[in-house]
Amino acid sequence: MAHYKRIRDLREDSDLTQTELANYLKTTPQYYGKYESGDREIPFYRAIELADYYKVSLDYIAGRTNIRNVAGDISTNRLDLNEDEIRLLEYYRKLKDSNEVTLDLFTNQLFNSNKKK
Repeated sequence: MAHYKRIRDLREDSDLTQTELANYLKTTPQYYGKYESGDREIPFYRAIELADYYKVSLDYIAGRTNIRNVAGDISTNRLDLNEDEIRLLEYYRKLKDSNEVTLDLFTNQLFNSNKKK
C-alpha cells in the first residue's frame, strides 16, 4: 500500500489532530490514520477533499511535485509552466528570505539588461 507522508505533514503543519481531520472528512480517526500510515488507499474523492482543504494540488499530495500549488487558486488562476520553470520555482521556494531578495535584485538587473539589447 502507498504511504501518504504528505497528508501527515500537511496536517501537522496545520496543527491539526487526526481526530479533527477525520471529523472534517466525516470518518473516524482510526480510518483516517490508516490513510496516513498507508494501510488504506486514499479514495480519489478523499484526495480531492484534502487538496481543497489544504489548498494544494493533487500532485503535491501524491508526491509527484514539491510545489504545493503553483497557480494559487487553481480554479481561477491557471498557469501553464514547462519543466524548467517549475524547477526554478522549486529552487526559489527553497531559498531563505535574504537569498530571495538577492535573487530578486539579480533577476531584475538581468531583465533590465536584456531589455536594453
